[in-house]
Amino acid sequence: MQPSKNYVVFNATNYSKMIMQQLFVVSIFLLTSVSWAQEETDYIEFNDRKNVVHGVYLGLTTHYGEIDGKDSYIGGLKIAYVANRQFEVGFVGNFLYSEQDNPLTVNEDLIAVYGGLHLEPILFGENLVSMSFPVLIGAGAAGYLGNNFDDRVDPDFDDDDIDAVFVLEPGVNVLFNISRYVQLEAGVKYRFSSKLDLDLNPLDRINGFSGGVGVKLGVFNMGRNRYKKQLNNE
Repeated sequence: MQPSKNYVVFNATNYSKMIMQQLFVVSIFLLTSVSWAQEETDYIEFNDRKNVVHGVYLGLTTHYGEIDGKDSYIGGLKIAYVANRQFEVGFVGNFLYSEQDNPLTVNEDLIAVYGGLHLEPILFGENLVSMSFPVLIGAGAAGYLGNNFDDRVDPDFDDDDIDAVFVLEPGVNVLFNISRYVQLEAGVKYRFSSKLDLDLNPLDRINGFSGGVGVKLGVFNMGRNRYKKQLNNE
């Protein structure tokens, strides 16, 4: 039996229509993709949230406290590296002056200079306000320096008694991220020291609380996170 010619023509026609429909759908998809690509050519998108952000700064601090019930004033200078806004490591140096007026000597006040390793874990470092826990581990010297100089008599600094001192100074800070280059800090700390061995010294140690403020100047975000950056058309 010969197959019907009408049947062959019918199948060929349907097959041609199916091919045309598929080509139409593919054409619409390609046109839409090209149009979307043209609209996005001025931007590049990427995600670098996991990138480590580096920082470095120079800081100045000033603190007020008490030693054995007497006023004490502390000025500090530090330089540190900041890792991913989560941890600081660096060096710090402090100068301490306390109005002790040692009753066992004549008009002498306590002076101390100490410094060492600075460590500071940071919480919520990416926020405008964050918290940190600085620790100073170091050493220096402390002693009494005369504060009554008579113009008629040359002061003899060799008579001032000085002794080495080891210091551990933990604290708590609140950090204010003003900009990429400026950060302010305010906090309290407590100073633990080794025992002093000074002649005519009413103090055994220079332990004590202090509170103060500071400013850090540097670059705290050397690689700012960007998720959509517009490109300049040249």
